[in-house]
Amino acid sequence: MEFLTLVALVAAGFYILKSKEQRQRIALLGRHLGRYQIEKLMESLTQGYLRCLGEDDAERRQQIWHLLDATEEKLAGQFQTFAADLAREPEADTRVSRLPVALPFATTLFPSASFDLREALRIHARGIAGVAKNAEGRSPKSKAFTMSAELFLMQHTCHWFCKSKAVASARMLARHQTSYEQLLEAVSPETREAYRTLTGQ
Repeated sequence: MEFLTLVALVAAGFYILKSKEQRQRIALLGRHLGRYQIEKLMESLTQGYLRCLGEDDAERRQQIWHLLDATEEKLAGQFQTFAADLAREPEADTRVSRLPVALPFATTLFPSASFDLREALRIHARGIAGVAKNAEGRSPKSKAFTMSAELFLMQHTCHWFCKSKAVASARMLARHQTSYEQLLEAVSPETREAYRTLTGQ
């Protein structure tokens, strides 16, 4: 009985420490995101893409794509500023554990099994800006597909930082019916290579 009580106490302590650390991470990210319209712009883009793909009139569809170009550019600009803003945070506060599940103090105890959120956000900023500029000449549909993947992978990174990779991947699958592996394949080659190098995935 004493052993079971000890196990319960250890489990409770583990949960409390993990929850506290996760709340701190959510607060840090939220404090920076709250200064921008990134989430609102992402929602506008996602809805706009769906609307455009369902539009039968070619002229009207072209008008919507043009409006979405402006939204993409605005989002890219805001995200670059956001990434630069968060880069001022101490590295100790922005480490992300590569372990599949959340453990208290994981980035301190296992620093080699972690990566820097600040660098990940720089990769996402370059990827979003690159797709928005469309130097590769993607068709509007292909551009929308790649931009969506860039944004969803960025969301995955943020959830990974706040919770864990397992939680982030489960959320992505539930909300967008897309696996983490599918996201990596759908982003631009530059983003995929840099992201894999950073995260070791």
